Amino acid sequence: MGVRTVCRILFSLWAAAIGLHAQKAAPRGTFYKDVAPIVWQSCSPCHRPGEAAPFSLLTYEDVRKHAPQVASVVASRYMPPWLPEAGHGEFVEERRLTDDQIRTIRDWAKSGAPAGVPAKGQAPPKFSSEWQLGPPDLVVRVSKPYKLKPEGTEVFWNFIIPVPITTTRWVRAMEVRPGNPRAFHHANVVVDRSGGSRRQESAAGEGFEGMDLTFEEDTFDPDGHFLSWKPGSAPNQAPDGMAWRADPGMSLVLNVHLKPTGKPEEINPEIGLYFTDKPQTQFPMLMQLEHDGALDIPAGDHDFVVTDELRCEMDVRVMAVYPHAHYLGKVMEAFATLPDGTMKWLVRIPNWDLNWQGVYRLKEPLVLPKGTVISMKYHYDNSKDNPRNPSNPPQPVKAGNRAIDEMSHFWLQVLPVEGGDRRPQLQASLTKRRLEKYPDDFGANYAMGDLLLTQGDALGAAARFEKALSADPRSVLAATECGIALFTAGKLLDAELKFRQALFIDPTYTDARYDLASVEAANAEYELATGDFAQVLRERPDDARARQHLGEVVLLWGDQLSKKGKHEDALARYREASQFQPGNPVLHGKIGAELAGLARLDEAEAELNIALKIDPRSEPARQTMEVLRAMKGGK
Repeated sequence: MGVRTVCRILFSLWAAAIGLHAQKAAPRGTFYKDVAPIVWQSCSPCHRPGEAAPFSLLTYEDVRKHAPQVASVVASRYMPPWLPEAGHGEFVEERRLTDDQIRTIRDWAKSGAPAGVPAKGQAPPKFSSEWQLGPPDLVVRVSKPYKLKPEGTEVFWNFIIPVPITTTRWVRAMEVRPGNPRAFHHANVVVDRSGGSRRQESAAGEGFEGMDLTFEEDTFDPDGHFLSWKPGSAPNQAPDGMAWRADPGMSLVLNVHLKPTGKPEEINPEIGLYFTDKPQTQFPMLMQLEHDGALDIPAGDHDFVVTDELRCEMDVRVMAVYPHAHYLGKVMEAFATLPDGTMKWLVRIPNWDLNWQGVYRLKEPLVLPKGTVISMKYHYDNSKDNPRNPSNPPQPVKAGNRAIDEMSHFWLQVLPVEGGDRRPQLQASLTKRRLEKYPDDFGANYAMGDLLLTQGDALGAAARFEKALSADPRSVLAATECGIALFTAGKLLDAELKFRQALFIDPTYTDARYDLASVEAANAEYELATGDFAQVLRERPDDARARQHLGEVVLLWGDQLSKKGKHEDALARYREASQFQPGNPVLHGKIGAELAGLARLDEAEAELNIALKIDPRSEPARQTMEVLRAMKGGK
């Protein structure tokens, strides 16, 4: 082999090596061609001006500055935040990146984050700073902003927001605008038709603290919807026939998770409501598995397990799920075992993080036939190895509403396969299951009392309400509902005592006073009933029923006095009743009769003429007039 040939071979090898090196060094992708579509879809909804994320990822320069950081957090799957494990449920709004997408971002960052050439018309997405669904039909706002301190622990605060409507409306969508997204982490909204939230708020009337909401309800009236907000999420719109009901006098309770930012913050959120003229014809319900009673987690325990299960009493479609625990939650699993033994995953979260909790809506409803057993299995880590443990050193933890307490909840939104409103039956199965776990529990006994009352078992309901009252002797609702059950069963004196007990607990609870007045009237205690109905009207001047009943009771009181021969007192009562029942011929006739009995004949004749003019066929007025004329003729 000649020298020239050897040189040619060496040159070829050298050139190939250079080419190979160049090929290896060539960018594996560019921003505009490969990275931008991923970032704009999965990162920019939160990482943009005015949103909660600490920096923007809208433009090439934005992303290039943070390229190593972005590559690192997506490789660890810390971002974008998405807790459910792949293969354990298919959900709308899934934010999990694929392995290929993570590799694309990693290789792009390693190769120097080249820009590439934007395609024709390619530009960052435009996000509206206004309402995502357009102007709402009604915007409701907090009455007073919350002042968040610059330092300290996270705060869970509940704003109570009245809904100023005068007729029932149907809500097809709801959107929360946080007003201060840097401090406002996420929120849930609870519909309160009973006024229970007002009884929980502070004396200042500005809301109350608490991570998880539980209200005493005086009726079974579920809304059946998950109403929530988290950064980057789109408002959920109910399909036709599944709008939720908004009633006059109700409130929305906005439960918000706030994080100090290092400077004083003013939290001033608002809620937009979108109405529809299509009323509810399908009735979803929120069903809960939970076992808070089993939460007694020793300090240092790495794997404390809590389970619960519920058997389906009918065929249902699962529409959405919402797992919930506090900071010690680690692995959270929920699944369904069908009657044939088949297991269906509802959700599995291998690394729970309260900061990124949320509602997960299924891409396709999952049908669970009657007899299916729904199970939850939650693992808790109360050791020093849990970086989210709020206590250092670890402390024993039980169930509670504070951030340092724990919870084990799994909610499902289900829609019965069979049409119609099947919520009472679903509620019955939930209540029975809760009573199995907690025979002396306030909520379980209260709910069973409400259920029995609707089924016509008033005495059985009274016993359950009494048991609930034993669990919480300060519950004005349990005392009142027990009184209603006794009243319904015809135990009038017992009912009266129970209403008086309710007012001893809370003298301002107007519903109990109204019920007390009603039972006093039924017991012919008209003077007492008159005073209590009058007090109800002082507290609720627009209460038309109380005004009507006050007039009726005053009239009955007058009749009672008249029978006893106390004509002056009876006349005063009848005149008082006429203020509530103007133009009542019977009442004018009674006034005329009392005046005649008092020998005030001219006044009596005038009242009887009014009665006969209103109703010429009034036989009592006609007979009294004949007596009156005989009396006048005998003078």
